[in-house]
Amino acid sequence: MKLFNCDCGTMSKKLLLLLLMSILVITGCSQSSESGDFEALKKVTLVLDWVPNTNHTGFYSAIAMGYYQDVGLEVDIIQPTHGGSADLVAAGQGEFGISYQEQVTYARTAVDPLPVVAIAAVIQHNTSGFASPAEKDIQHPRDFEGKTYGGWGSPVEEAMIQALMSQDGGDFQQVEFVNIGTSDFFDAVENHVDFTWIYYGWDGVAAELFDYALNFILLQDYVEALNFYTPVVITSEDLIAEDPDLVRAFLEATTKGYQFAIESPGAAAEHLMETVPELDREMVVASQRYLAAQYQADAPRWGEMKNDIWQNYARWMYEQGLLMQELDTVSAYTNDFLPEAGELP
Repeated sequence: MKLFNCDCGTMSKKLLLLLLMSILVITGCSQSSESGDFEALKKVTLVLDWVPNTNHTGFYSAIAMGYYQDVGLEVDIIQPTHGGSADLVAAGQGEFGISYQEQVTYARTAVDPLPVVAIAAVIQHNTSGFASPAEKDIQHPRDFEGKTYGGWGSPVEEAMIQALMSQDGGDFQQVEFVNIGTSDFFDAVENHVDFTWIYYGWDGVAAELFDYALNFILLQDYVEALNFYTPVVITSEDLIAEDPDLVRAFLEATTKGYQFAIESPGAAAEHLMETVPELDREMVVASQRYLAAQYQADAPRWGEMKNDIWQNYARWMYEQGLLMQELDTVSAYTNDFLPEAGELP
C-alpha cells in the first residue's frame, strides 16, 4: 500500500529551487550590508602620554563597550615617541593625544608654538605631589632642607619646590637635585634620593596596597595655582576647524567610557588588563577604585575645565620665568565639544 505518491524528480527540482532562493536571499543581505547599509568606521589615532595605565582606562572601556563604534569610530591607541603627544598631534600624526596643562602651556607659548588645544580634563584635580618614605620625616616643604630630590631635570620641578618651600619658610638653596629619569619610585627613594614627585593614583595607591609608610605633600595644599589639569585630552586647531563633528563624536564616546570607569571601576580595570595583561591586577584594581572618585570629582560633568585653573597656573609659570610670553587661555582649551551634563544615557 502506498502511503503517499511521490514524483522524486519533481520534488528534487523543487527542493533545489528553494535552496537556490535561500542562498540568493542570504547573499543579498550580506551584499547589502557590505555595500552601504552600515557605514565603514572612521579610523582615528589616540597618542598616549606614557605607557597605558589607569589614567587611560576610560578610553579602553569605550573601546570594549563599543562606544566608539556606536559613533562611527575605530580608535587606535599608540604610545608616544620621544617628542611626546603634543608634537605628534600638532604634526597630524594623531587626531587626539594625552597631555598635561603644563605641556600645552609650554607648547602654545614657545617661539615656534604648537597649535594644540585641550578639549577635556581626564582628572578634575591635580593628584600629584612630593612623596617620601615616612622614616625620612619629610612632613612639610620646609623639611626638604638638606634632602636630595630625584626628578627628570625639568625647570618646573625646581620652581614648584622653591614655591612650596617659600610658602612654608624653607631654604630652597639647601636642596640637592639629582636626575633619576623614569626610575621606579620605591627603588629611587630607598636607594638614591630622599623624595620625588609622584601621582598618588599610582605610586600612592601602591604604597597603601603594600603597607609602605609614606609622607605625601599635595602641591595645591601650599600653592593654589598648582591645582592644574593633569592629564588632559588634546587635539589640533586644524582638526577642530576641519572636522568639529569628529571631535564631538570622539568626546561623546570617551565621556561614556569614563562614566563607565566611574560607575564600574572593577569592570573597567578588566578592560585595561585585557590590553595590558603584564600589569599587576591587584594594583590596577586598587588604582581604578581610587581614580573612580577623581575623574569627575566635584565637576558637573566629566572633562569640564575652568578658566581660573588655566589662568592661575599659566600666570604662576610666567611669574616663575618658565614661559617666554603669557598664555592666551581662551584659545588653549575648550569645553565646547563635551556632551552637556545629563545628556548621555
